[in-house]
Amino acid sequence: MKGVNGAEFTKKMKHTHTILLPDMLHYHNALLQAAFASSGYHLEILPEEKNLPAYSQPYISSDYCFPTVLILGQVLAALHSGRFQLDQIAFMEPQAGGACRAGNIYNAIIESLKKAGYSQIPVISLNAFGQYKHPGFTITPKLLFSAVAAVCYGDLLMTLYQQVRPYERRQGEAKACWERWNDKLCGEIKAGKNISTMKRKERYRQIVLDFAKIPVENRKVRKVGIVGEIYIKFSPIGNEHLEQFLQEQGCAYRMGGFVNYCIYLVDSEREDQKLCGAGRMARKACDMAFGYLLRIQDDINRSIAEGSRFLPDADFAAMKELAEPIINKGCRTGDGWLVAAEAADLAEKGCESILIVHPFGCLVSHVCERGIVKKMHERYPKVNIQTVEYDYDSARALRESRILLGIGGGKT
Repeated sequence: MKGVNGAEFTKKMKHTHTILLPDMLHYHNALLQAAFASSGYHLEILPEEKNLPAYSQPYISSDYCFPTVLILGQVLAALHSGRFQLDQIAFMEPQAGGACRAGNIYNAIIESLKKAGYSQIPVISLNAFGQYKHPGFTITPKLLFSAVAAVCYGDLLMTLYQQVRPYERRQGEAKACWERWNDKLCGEIKAGKNISTMKRKERYRQIVLDFAKIPVENRKVRKVGIVGEIYIKFSPIGNEHLEQFLQEQGCAYRMGGFVNYCIYLVDSEREDQKLCGAGRMARKACDMAFGYLLRIQDDINRSIAEGSRFLPDADFAAMKELAEPIINKGCRTGDGWLVAAEAADLAEKGCESILIVHPFGCLVSHVCERGIVKKMHERYPKVNIQTVEYDYDSARALRESRILLGIGGGKT
């Protein structure tokens, strides 16, 4: 299936066009750029611009969710920035599928480009289901394994950085270590190096050892867990630089890795196949992908645990079990039961506060995120659990006061 009523990304364009991707995965962006470069694509992450809603609101209704407003705003802001040759760019939008309105962002971008007079610009859907194919973009094994390596390394660096930074003796060492490894890994992925399972495991060990060498002090800091809707959780544009704000309040914080979400998506697809009676080959392919992702997660977790100082995410089966008393595992729309699982995992790991972040007006988020608060309080009565909503017309001061309420008042 071609892009819905959209322009085609041709084979020739692979060599002439820059693919522009909205900023969604802060810790993984550069690594994913390197993965695409290894297969001959020129990928750039769109920069943050001021007042993004002003770019998108003339083209969509106010019913669209906050992530759609921001992502479309980044796309349209790029057209007005003057940084790009408009006849040499394409946009890319990741799609996870499902019933969430965010699944329609791809179509919203295409229709908005038409209304704005830029229908000649291709929009590529990045998905695992073979939808909306373009002749100039193919997910080859090389690209797939490079992207897997990018996600794995990104998760590892994020986890280690977040666990070292609040306790470092000399401020900035954790960030310097993260940046040093990020640059090194980008060069290797671009060259097709250290992307195999065995090579990655060796690199994991070296990265963990490097972070473990950073001198730390046993400081008393407020431990905060961040969970919620995937875009608001990971994108500093979506959460208005929540991590920076928590750093200014003297907090230690952490969030579950992106691999958790990938496994959750495949597991949800497996459950849907069982209910819908999918064919044997389809079920077998899904089972293989599920097993592969579990092994990937296990490799990362084992490497982190060997560092003794560091705590990995719970494995997927354990997380599913943690969610069971809080929300039914059949809740698989949007981020579903994974939010409760990650919140419970972080509470078990000693987080004194949990911030559940999500877009305002998102029914899926209200069910899967606000809906779990009562049971979370019952299960973890000593943990301060607070939902934080994000919207384009809500006051920053109001949101920050809610965050401060969630973390016990901020820096002391």
